[in-house]
Amino acid sequence: MESKKILMTVCGAGMLTLAACAPSAVETDYTAYVNPFVGTGGHGHTFPGAVVPNGMIQPSPDTRIDGWDASSGYYYADSTMNGFSHTHVSGTGCADYGDILFMPTVGEQQYNPQDYSSQTLPYASAFSHQNETAVPGYYSVFLDRYQVKAELTATKRAAFHRYTFPATEEAGIIIDMDYSIQHQTNMDMQVEVVSDTEIKGSKLTEYWAFDQQVSFYAKFSKPFTYQIVRDTLTDHNGKMQPRCKVLLKFATAKDEQVLAKVGISAVDTEGAKRNLEAEIPDWDFEAVRNEAHKDWNRYLSKIDVETSNETDKTIFYTAMYHTAISPNLFTDVDGRYWGMDRKVHQGSVEKPIYTVFSLWDTFRALHPLLSIIDPDLNNEFIYSLLKKHQEGGIFPMWDLASNYTGTMIGYHAASLIADAYTKGYADFDLQEAYRACLRSAEYDTTGIKCPDLVLPHLMPMAKYYKNTLGYIPCDRENESVAKALEYAYDDFCISLLADAVGDYDNFERYTKLAKAYKLYFDPSVRFMRGLDSKGEWREPFNPRASNHRNDDYCEGNAWQWTWFVPHDIEGLVALMGGEEAFVGKLDSLFTADSSLEGTEVSADISGLIGQYAHGNEPSHHIIHLYNYVNRPWKTQELIDRVFKEQYRNEPDGLSGNEDCGQMSAWYILNSMGFYQVCPGKPVYSIGRPLFDKVTVNLPGRGVFTVIAKNNSPENKYIESATLNGKPLTVPFLQHKDIMNGSVLELTLTNQPTQWGGVTTN
Repeated sequence: MESKKILMTVCGAGMLTLAACAPSAVETDYTAYVNPFVGTGGHGHTFPGAVVPNGMIQPSPDTRIDGWDASSGYYYADSTMNGFSHTHVSGTGCADYGDILFMPTVGEQQYNPQDYSSQTLPYASAFSHQNETAVPGYYSVFLDRYQVKAELTATKRAAFHRYTFPATEEAGIIIDMDYSIQHQTNMDMQVEVVSDTEIKGSKLTEYWAFDQQVSFYAKFSKPFTYQIVRDTLTDHNGKMQPRCKVLLKFATAKDEQVLAKVGISAVDTEGAKRNLEAEIPDWDFEAVRNEAHKDWNRYLSKIDVETSNETDKTIFYTAMYHTAISPNLFTDVDGRYWGMDRKVHQGSVEKPIYTVFSLWDTFRALHPLLSIIDPDLNNEFIYSLLKKHQEGGIFPMWDLASNYTGTMIGYHAASLIADAYTKGYADFDLQEAYRACLRSAEYDTTGIKCPDLVLPHLMPMAKYYKNTLGYIPCDRENESVAKALEYAYDDFCISLLADAVGDYDNFERYTKLAKAYKLYFDPSVRFMRGLDSKGEWREPFNPRASNHRNDDYCEGNAWQWTWFVPHDIEGLVALMGGEEAFVGKLDSLFTADSSLEGTEVSADISGLIGQYAHGNEPSHHIIHLYNYVNRPWKTQELIDRVFKEQYRNEPDGLSGNEDCGQMSAWYILNSMGFYQVCPGKPVYSIGRPLFDKVTVNLPGRGVFTVIAKNNSPENKYIESATLNGKPLTVPFLQHKDIMNGSVLELTLTNQPTQWGGVTTN
């Protein structure tokens, strides 16, 4: 396959080093096992550009502008490139960013005619994947139209471009200020040529983030002449749109390299300049590239896996790579940042603020993973969320560029806080965090600083109905069942915090609210189902039906959502009629007809095994439910199937959106051999380990080791287990077992066994 050829081109030297070194003194280059093109095809919505872990800036190529698969700006099937913008989101189902696009050119710079219905800008260039390279912290491509090699690397707050030109009197660079992914509304654009080697500017856009501000400061290694284009065009909807472009021109000798350094800031151009000068003071491209490489190795080395299967190793470290793209740093080098109240705040570099919190996705696996490999960073994220609560009036559901977007459902900041507390990492004001969680769970629209359009989504009436009627009527509130189930889980998390702070009245109240999921279970059909304002079941009912974001569920159907009771599996088992009935129903999920019905079936329902949908988050815990009903071999069997069917070392190697690290975090945890079904309960469910040996380098705590004896593609079942040499007879592991530096040894076989369960019948 073409992508495999790419990976070999990118990683060949690193592979040779690795092959020569196993337990020797030679340092492992983990980046050699990362393929940034994974997820750039299919509907993974990742991008291949140059980033460092959790950095503010993401310089990356842009190949398309509109459509669902333009969410990251890059799509592997495309053959033309519009340029390199500096901000991108990774794996999201919605698009934004694509700010401050650079494109090197040769010859007359074409920017007319501009067709707003086209994916291709007038100055776009053809390119080939054979002439494209991506590794962590570095990207390069050859632009066929201009015969220019473009290279990118980055620090946390600044990008470094290196363009190798042919001999020409007409070399140049286009800086496109009005470009953005999905043709966002440009509310304001300012640009100023500071000197013949420096340019600064800023822009304000309105789209998914309703008030997204970004400033830049750029320095060039070669003096230029310039032209600023300011005019308006009529778009395909008949609306006038402003344009703002800077056309730089200069002459170059054969193979002359022209460098550009770009700092960004959400505060102002001075902040962008300080960021640039602090992080890239010199003109040494290779030094910056090497430091980015070191940054990535430091992150990737948190987990060391041993296997003879190079493909599995690449999938693993690529997944690790994707878990550190976001959340993104939002604090400048001087401590300033743009707050949720639309004001500049003087914060601390030591306690930075982050943005891009896809909490509906990432509370499930990304943050539990971080609680193991980097609990301090996870606490920094919680600190950021608390600051956003203080500034904006409430926790965000989906924060983008310090904007309340109102996207998705639930109030899952409560999950992060409860999970950190129960694991002993509550390095924050617990009382304040608890009060903020209560604020999110109650219906109260006052004091929230967000656009009127966002408010009903950020504070939906569903919370009012939950707290007054006791349930959410499906004829009054969209996605009623999904909201109710997620509220019940989040209320469970709040009950943990209420108990922790000694608020026993609210402990009792939220413990009761956590049981509200029972109201939605219809025993006649054995599914979670919508209840109307008369207390009657929604009719007609079809568990395979889906009408995207416009039915009783959220990006799913009754088959997937019926199982979302992670905090009370015992109660769900009882609802379904006991263990045998529960197992029968769970079995049917994986064997049911995979067809979906409806006028607008959610595209997010993907990666189907029966009606189990691995491509979207509501399903991610379900396979592990077998462990709770004494059928652990079924968990092991299905996890093995997901490994083999849903994750591949290919551009379309993900079964759904990457979703800011969640899809990858699921793989990382499960391939190590365990998964946290219920964040807030510091317990991990043991599944099928993929690797012969996994060593987790615990921060300041030694190591946690998982050893899989007799591991092979056929040996997917656990025959026996020990923890620190003592027999382990249950398929569960405590968080403290991991963090104390234990050794989990699992002996595998090729047939289902009775380990961890009662019977194999």
